Amino acid sequence: MGIFSRFADIVNSNVTSLLDKAENPEKMIRLIIQEMEDTLVEVRTASAKALADKKELTRKISSIEAQVADWQDKASLALLKQREDLARSALIEKQKVQDILSSLKTEFILVEESIEKLSAELIELETKLTETRARQQALVIRQQTAQHRNDIKSHTHSGKTERAMAKFEQYERRIDELDAKADSYSIGKANSLEQEFAELQAQDEIDKEIERLKEQMKKDA
Repeated sequence: MGIFSRFADIVNSNVTSLLDKAENPEKMIRLIIQEMEDTLVEVRTASAKALADKKELTRKISSIEAQVADWQDKASLALLKQREDLARSALIEKQKVQDILSSLKTEFILVEESIEKLSAELIELETKLTETRARQQALVIRQQTAQHRNDIKSHTHSGKTERAMAKFEQYERRIDELDAKADSYSIGKANSLEQEFAELQAQDEIDKEIERLKEQMKKDA
């Protein structure tokens, strides 16, 4: 019978629970709404038939009541004319029609009860359908929001962003290289200056050593 076994299962169903368990909630809620709409059509059809039955029964009951009254009048007329046999026959026919009338009135009560039940079912079904359609709308909005977020993330992680980041890293590397080159010039100059001072100090030591040697040679002579 589909997702639901018609009215009872529909009005007692937990749509949220069904959607939580569904692999495709959007498809599931469409099927649920379709099932509800189909059931609503069936209930409305049954309700229309019950209303037609009620009208037909009303006409039949009126007709039978008229027949009961007619046989009653005939029985009275027969007695008035001292035809007890005819009066008895008329009362027998009246009783037959009376039994039919009683059956029709019982059926009429059942039809009225059915109409009341169907009317209540229509209200419940329409309420449930309205709630489910609202859930469908909320689901659509949630899916659209999720899709929008995915589109933003996809755009953020697109090739353009990656290329821009790679270019930025190239710029950073180029700046680092320029800084390193400037540092190397400073280091080279510092080393060159230190070397000159070292050479001067070494030359001074050599000059002093020569002077000592000359003094020593003079003493020896």
